This record gives sequence, C-alpha cells and structure tokens, in this order.
Amino acid sequence: MSELRIPQELLPADGRFGSGPAKVRPEALETLARSRVLGTSHRKAPVKDLVGHIRSQLTALYGLPDDWQVVLGNGGSTAFWDLACVSLVRRRSSHGVYGEFTHKFASAVSRTPWLDKPAVREVAYGSGCLPDIDPDADVYAWAHNETSTGVAMPVCPLDGADRESLVLIDATSAAGGLAADVRNADVYYFAPQKNFSSDGGLWIALCSPAALQRADELTSAPDGRWVPDTLNLSLAAQNAAKNQTLNTPAIATLVLLAAQLDWIMDNGGLGFAAARTRESSRRLYEWVEHNELARPYVTDPALRSPVVGTVVMDERVDAPRLCRILRENGIVDVEPYRKLGTDQIRVGMFTSVDPDDVSRLTACIDWVLGEIV
Repeated sequence: MSELRIPQELLPADGRFGSGPAKVRPEALETLARSRVLGTSHRKAPVKDLVGHIRSQLTALYGLPDDWQVVLGNGGSTAFWDLACVSLVRRRSSHGVYGEFTHKFASAVSRTPWLDKPAVREVAYGSGCLPDIDPDADVYAWAHNETSTGVAMPVCPLDGADRESLVLIDATSAAGGLAADVRNADVYYFAPQKNFSSDGGLWIALCSPAALQRADELTSAPDGRWVPDTLNLSLAAQNAAKNQTLNTPAIATLVLLAAQLDWIMDNGGLGFAAARTRESSRRLYEWVEHNELARPYVTDPALRSPVVGTVVMDERVDAPRLCRILRENGIVDVEPYRKLGTDQIRVGMFTSVDPDDVSRLTACIDWVLGEIV
C-alpha cells in the first residue's frame, strides 16, 4: 500500500516514463502475440522477410541514399562501440564527451591496445560539445542524444575535419524520435529499446559507403588486425544484405521494432515522431519553468533533449521519496541516472509516450509535492 494515494483522475493513462527500455505500445504487444515467426529459424523466409521489411522502413524513414546500407547485429550499442574499435577506427578517434554514454565509447577506444589514445573534449554534464578537430583523427564520435543527462547535440558536418575521416553518431535514444540528416554522418547507430519501443540486445547501423569501405580495409587485410566475427562490420553487412544477422537474433525484438516502424511511418514518418517528442518536452519544461521546487538540469534551452528531460528538485524535496511514491502509484522509472545524484528526476518522452500523459505526470508530481513539502 502506498504511503500516499494519488487521485485516480490525475494519473496518466500509461505510467511508463523510463529512459530505456521504454514504453512499448499495447498495440505492438498485440502484434507480437499474433506473430507466427517466434520459434522459427532466422535463416528462413518469414524472419528474413521481417528483417528486410525493417531495413526498408528505416531506409524510407531516413531517406537514405541508394548506396547506404542498413546493417544489424547482436549486442546493442555497447557491443557496437567494441565493433567500432575493431572495424572503424583506423588509428585515432576524437570524441565529444558530455555524459556517461559518450564517455563510455571514448573509454572503450582508450582501452584498445592497437589504437592510439583518443582525443577527448569533455564538458560538464548538463552541457554539450562536439569533438575537437584533430589532424590525426580518422574517426569523430559524439551522441545525438546523451541519455544520462538529457542533452541533445546536432548531427552536423565538422568544419576542418579531414575528408577521409568518419563521423560516428550514437543515436540510441535519438533514432526514431529526433529529426536528423544522417548524410552528415557516416554511421548513425542505435539500439531499438527507446523510441523504437522494442527490447535491447540488437544494434542497427545506417552506414555510408565510406564506412563500409573502411570496415573492409580494416577487416579484410590478410596481415591486418585480428577481427572476431561478432565485431566484423563487413561480415555483418554481408549478412544484412541477405536480410539476416550473423548469429541468432531475438525474434521478438524484431517483431516489436517492425511494429513501431510501421506505426511511425503510417503516421507521417520522422516528422510525426519528432513533433510528438517536441510537444512532450515542451509540456515538461513549461511545468519546470513555473515550479519553484524544480529547475532544468540542462540550463541552455538549445541543448535540451526532446526525448529525455532531467529535472533537479529543490533541496526542500526528498526526490527519492517522490520517485518512490510515484512508483507505488504506477508511475515508474523517473529516477535519475545512477551517477548523477539523488536530487533529480529523469523523464523519458520517447515517441510512444503520449504528450497528454506527460501533462498528467506533472500534475501528479504537483499533487505529491503538495503532500510532502
């Protein structure tokens, strides 16, 4: 029994506001329940057709040029960082670091024994930055959306970068919810458990011809570096061209991803998704600006993410208790990222989240604050 019972009329229709895994629409779960591909071979036509459909929908969603390729593999974005160390970074990379996940990719490169130490431009969490131009860098890396803090950075060209260098964009919490011209990158990679309302364990990379050529260069030389098959982007691309993954994927993840892609495309594509997340974040931040017990963690409005909002609660508020009461009333996963302190809440506003539920969330927080402050 909750210590406080929020009035039923205030509660959101769906109380899931996690920053990943995120809300899965009930309609997608119904699609999963009806699916006849679970428990079948991923090398056979039904699953290969499903993978082909996902690749086609992603190509359409981002308007990819004909010579780009949608590549899939197992392991999620964390595995893709390791893959990039093997298959994409030739010698040195340059990173923009402004949160835990941008830091983790730079750290993965720094621990790779055959690579030079990366160039790292790091700013205080809650702010954002692009990588420094480095004459020795053959890869530049940053995140479209830093999930830990709620900072969004543009997918843009880097003036002064060598023409042969690659741009790698971590889009795990941005893809399917933030607009982007991915032609400004060479690899736009993500896992599907955020805006695509699926499960984790899969990485997806939208790859330019230059990225695939780099992977061939690094993984195919007979006297080159040792490349395990699971970290070989060229091998993953060869399998993707056959609408399959190198090793067995979670079929349910593919079904949920396809259902979400169809829903987004049927409603207008990336423009629909981005407008929906912008509306949700507008409602959250308008509430913050008018609440004396809250302030935005990301102080620069231009850097505030539409899909993840981090709010610092006033010292008069017991933020962990607030989160606990919300959870006991069915409003879940608004706790802050574990390394950013205990005085915050973090709200996932991915494409599946109804903006009206964000308004109801803020009303519930106001009600709780009125009881505990």
